[in-house]
Amino acid sequence: MLVDGAPYRTVDWEDDAVVLIDQPRLPHTFARVSLRTVESVAQAISTMVVRGAGAIGATGAFGLALAARLAPDDGFDDAIAAARARLADTRPTAQNLFYGLDRVSAAIAAADAPETARDAALDAARAVADEDAAACEAIGRHGAPLLQDGWGVATHCNAGWLAFVDWGSALSPVYAAHRDGKALHVFVDETRPRGQGARLTAWELAGEGVPHSVIADNAFAHYVQRGAIQAVITGSDRVAANGDVANKIGTCGRAIIARHYGVPFYVALPSTTIDPACPHGAAIPIEERDQDEVRWTWGRTDDGGFSRVSTVYAGCPARNPAFDVTPAELVDGLITEHGVFPASPEGVAAILAAAGRGGPTGV
Repeated sequence: MLVDGAPYRTVDWEDDAVVLIDQPRLPHTFARVSLRTVESVAQAISTMVVRGAGAIGATGAFGLALAARLAPDDGFDDAIAAARARLADTRPTAQNLFYGLDRVSAAIAAADAPETARDAALDAARAVADEDAAACEAIGRHGAPLLQDGWGVATHCNAGWLAFVDWGSALSPVYAAHRDGKALHVFVDETRPRGQGARLTAWELAGEGVPHSVIADNAFAHYVQRGAIQAVITGSDRVAANGDVANKIGTCGRAIIARHYGVPFYVALPSTTIDPACPHGAAIPIEERDQDEVRWTWGRTDDGGFSRVSTVYAGCPARNPAFDVTPAELVDGLITEHGVFPASPEGVAAILAAAGRGGPTGV
């Protein structure tokens, strides 16, 4: 996608470094960071310099490839194992992280020496990134026909190109439909506590010229009830074998409201987000993040500075689950690079088969 007319990927490899868009600085400042140590990559994932299913997966893959390039011949295997463990410990819910690590680990294991393993690891990481971008573009092609001219479309959190290597999942059908000439209006909820909708999704849509409005999180039901929203599309961080979906906290509530008012609720994802070994949503680990994300907020001040302010009394306790699980029966379709499938054990199995990952699942 373009930023000020120049093409960028969310995650890239340049000059022997993992290069990321610094997402906490958006929408006020566009900047990129170059990471040259495994620990800096792990910290970037943990602190959400990079976030979103596909972007995390590609970053983890490049991080392990970086580890291979830095590891000495003597003790190479131990260094790789330690790097993988560190990277895997950053975000427990994101399935794409483990997919990316597995791809690069397999490439390293198949090599016959550290020298060839280094090149194989980087080739595998680049393949993870390229395949993520291609899958998301295909999601747009399959999802765009679900959206009609003149519709209001709601999303939750950010599942655009900033959450993937390019194109995105939930926003990819919107971008494709917009480029096809359909007039859509996107309702962008804030997505507290980190505000990824207000900060990231709105910025993306503005760059693509898609009409949109930022709304308070608790205004969603009002606009659905009044008929302003005709479809909802979200992304996902992990899909279980039975079709249950883990996504940003608040997604389940959107699905319940949409079902009550008869508005279709779709989940867009590359097939790599599916965890066939996970039988159902209750088995998905839910990350609990720092309380301060709820107790404080960041923003630009009138004088152009960037400041953190407290929104609660000093010492106020808070809870901060990063994700919730939407039951499969509330999902009207899974939009993937292979087409649109039902959110069911059969639908998930069909997606995996289309992706060449067929076989026993956790159901």
